[in-house]
Amino acid sequence: MIAVVVLIAAVGVISFVALVWATQRDLLYFPERGAVPPAASALPGASDVELLTEDGVRLGAWLVPPSTPASGVTVLVCNGNGGDRSLRAGLARGLASAGHRVLLFDYRGYGGNAGTPTEMGLRADARAALAYLRSRPDIDAARIVYFGESLGAAVAAQLAAERPPLALVLRSPFTTLADVGRIHYPYLPVIDPLLMDRYRTVDSLIEVSAPVLVVAGDRDRVVPIELSRKLYAAARDPKRLVIVGGADHNDPPLAEGPSLVGELTGFVVDALRGRFLPASR
Repeated sequence: MIAVVVLIAAVGVISFVALVWATQRDLLYFPERGAVPPAASALPGASDVELLTEDGVRLGAWLVPPSTPASGVTVLVCNGNGGDRSLRAGLARGLASAGHRVLLFDYRGYGGNAGTPTEMGLRADARAALAYLRSRPDIDAARIVYFGESLGAAVAAQLAAERPPLALVLRSPFTTLADVGRIHYPYLPVIDPLLMDRYRTVDSLIEVSAPVLVVAGDRDRVVPIELSRKLYAAARDPKRLVIVGGADHNDPPLAEGPSLVGELTGFVVDALRGRFLPASR
């Protein structure tokens, strides 16, 4: 009798693990799949552009010009795991008001784009965004900054490890997806080898030679600040950590507020003026 109970329990656990494994991406990606409105309707002066990935996926994007005297800097924004680029219009508006050009784009499966989001797919999408910026004669390739939000921080860090930017800005970043998963799904077997998409930001970051700015909220309930601090500790110099007091994961002061824009701008100015020492391991 005991053997039968153990067998039933084992089958139940195995079935549960198999179900979680098969549906794990539904717990990770929350795209707004509908078409995004024209750029100019959300950001006057912005233009709609199209990106083409190395595997043939076409992605919609908005190119936002600076609204004050230009800094010559272009910020490539890698979104988090939810919504679409229209939700980052406030961030783009703030960056443009600081003199920066901004590229907002949607990953595959988001914002009316074809395809299904995966870690490898999102990396290819970010490379397509960078290739587009580098192809434009009016954009200085040496003055491109990568900005990654939450899951997008993992995407931006991987891109920076492959193709160094002027600076890398990580907002609400985590160490690894498994670390986040263990916090939010303690009842699930969150083990790296069982994950289809691992997003090991910490592994990418130790290969990044560009200056790194980490911005985190001390009330973040999605990516606890401890994970952002741990990631920051793993980054190479030069680096800077900014804590936004009282801010949860999607609160405006952390997501798009003057503090975030000001810290990013100040950090970029320091990078442009050569105020950082050469990076060291």
